[in-house]
Amino acid sequence: MATCVYSSRTEICKQLCSSDSNQCFTSSSIYRLAKFCKPSLVNHIHVNGDDDLWLKIREEAESDAKQEPILLSYYCSSILSQKSLESALANQLAMKLSNPSLSIDTLFQLFLSVFTDDSEIREAIRDDLRAVRERDPACISYVHCLLNFKGFLACQAHRAAHKFWSQGRNVIALLIQSRVSEVFTVDIHPGAKLGRGILIDHATGVVIGETAVIGDNVTILHNVTLGGTGKVSGDRHPKIGDGVFLGAGSKVLGNIRIGNGAKIGAGSVVLKEIPPESTAVGNPARLIGGK
Repeated sequence: MATCVYSSRTEICKQLCSSDSNQCFTSSSIYRLAKFCKPSLVNHIHVNGDDDLWLKIREEAESDAKQEPILLSYYCSSILSQKSLESALANQLAMKLSNPSLSIDTLFQLFLSVFTDDSEIREAIRDDLRAVRERDPACISYVHCLLNFKGFLACQAHRAAHKFWSQGRNVIALLIQSRVSEVFTVDIHPGAKLGRGILIDHATGVVIGETAVIGDNVTILHNVTLGGTGKVSGDRHPKIGDGVFLGAGSKVLGNIRIGNGAKIGAGSVVLKEIPPESTAVGNPARLIGGK
């Protein structure tokens, strides 16, 4: 049986995800799980009918489980037994980031408390999901992103860590950063500020420093560094404008501004301000072409 973290912490998931449920998975409705859940348990699952994106994710999960019945228990515990996108995301992060001394339940409650209490974070989560689905050609569905894309998961874990950091709960914030770095190989300091509609593609090797600020609709490929030069303290990291594209392996160093809509080529090292709608390439980076 797949391990499951359900918000009510009851026996519901254990029964929903029982091994014999594969034998009766024939329902086509995302609103009723009666075909593969015991009827007495269906009423315990309250789906937010006003959240179109969450309903779409549930629909995709059901379709995937029909195509691959062996994964029914996984989709049941990860998506279909969850009552909201927030609980599903908190569950997935808790599963990924837990270890023998840091329990799933503890992490679940930490993430869920942030996701449910902060409306701006809830909106940002949905914008990030849409950004990945629309801008990453490798993303085949929303549920695929939610369950499998470590760049998306690392970004959402950072949103929780940043919230704790802003509340002065630095110990928890740094703990989340450490686990994300170990598990996803993405190191974002909890002090960094991220906008919405962020796509961190592949994500491996991404490093973002404490005083970095990233605007909306920014695309970050793997091995990107938004770091300091090592020569100053205080506000020492880059400020990335809206709609910026940071190519694989690019390094932006120091408290410099990358203008809205700028593109930084793969492997470039940027040490000076880049104007809006410009393209910079090379080491050290130089501008090419016009707007």
